Amino acid sequence: MPKRLTVLLDDEEFDATRRIARRHQMSVSEWVRRALRQARRESHSAIESKLAAIAAATRHQGPTAEINQMLNEIDFGRRI
Repeated sequence: MPKRLTVLLDDEEFDATRRIARRHQMSVSEWVRRALRQARRESHSAIESKLAAIAAATRHQGPTAEINQMLNEIDFGRRI
């Protein structure tokens, strides 16, 4: 069942939105619905991308040690 959403825009924002909708030959409501759908897709894609990066990072086998030891070794390497 459709739900109503009320969004308050100042005159400048509404006029800009109306111009964009006209340029795309659609109503303001339809343009806003499409913009919201696109934002949801982009948000979902960003989350999936971040999760994939984390998963890939966990597959790497790197040197490990206590943090202070690692920092000391890094600092030592910079001085050489």
